Amino acid sequence: MRAFKLTNLVLLLLFASSIVFAQKSNLEYIKKEFFNPESKTILVAAHRGAHIGNCENSVLSTKRSIEIGVDIIELDVQVTKDGVVVLMHDRTIDRVTNGTGRVSDYTFAELQKFRLKSWLGIQTDEKIPTFEEILNIAKGKILIDIDLKTENVDPVVAVVQKTATEDQVFFFSKNYDLLKHIRTMDKRAMFMPRAYNYKMAVKALDIFNPPVVHVDPSFYSEKLGKLIRENRSRIWINALGEVDATMRYGHMEEKLEELTRYGANVIQTNEPAMFLEYLRVTGNHK
Repeated sequence: MRAFKLTNLVLLLLFASSIVFAQKSNLEYIKKEFFNPESKTILVAAHRGAHIGNCENSVLSTKRSIEIGVDIIELDVQVTKDGVVVLMHDRTIDRVTNGTGRVSDYTFAELQKFRLKSWLGIQTDEKIPTFEEILNIAKGKILIDIDLKTENVDPVVAVVQKTATEDQVFFFSKNYDLLKHIRTMDKRAMFMPRAYNYKMAVKALDIFNPPVVHVDPSFYSEKLGKLIRENRSRIWINALGEVDATMRYGHMEEKLEELTRYGANVIQTNEPAMFLEYLRVTGNHK
């Protein structure tokens, strides 16, 4: 009996070790693809986490993103009155919680009185999470795109440094001065500058030499794709709103061709599970 228990314990430890190794290997694979501009793999980013069926910018949407094998999770950060970095997209908490008002008008303890609403607007038991909590969940498992919804970025950078997730996190903003400030705080910081036109994309590449540039369909062109690829960066484009909806109802091949026509190879979506399934079936994802 004792030998049987010992054998089971050894097997259990080996199984647990294999899970940890798989998670580490998966992140290593994602990073290898992300930093390889020649990669043919289309990476999938979950907008505000994989929140269909739960709450955006939440613990559950983060865990769900990891569970389904998303490459990148996009999160929005703000800072409370007492300096705690939390996840929240809107200027106010009105839409996604049972409370009202701005994040910066509350202490973190005060915010914990409220509960998040699901994607259908139904109140749940989930609380507004801290950025640190989410980074600890995602550590070693997935890349993280931080959409800066605040100019008070010092506490944000401090949390990244505290959790030692600098190799997983990149900062997203259209405010290049803000990104420059982050670079003075941490020379290791990675960026995804947002560009609204070709000239701005040239500037972004020149200043930051980023691993990825966020572009909009309004100026997505063969010329732009060539520019970014020649500078050895990836091209990030959104499939949010109408594109997601169209693909959901059976036009995956057509819309994916449109999205990737000029070299975009990171796609942000509210439907990451759907995208991943299609990309895997068609051989465009591991």
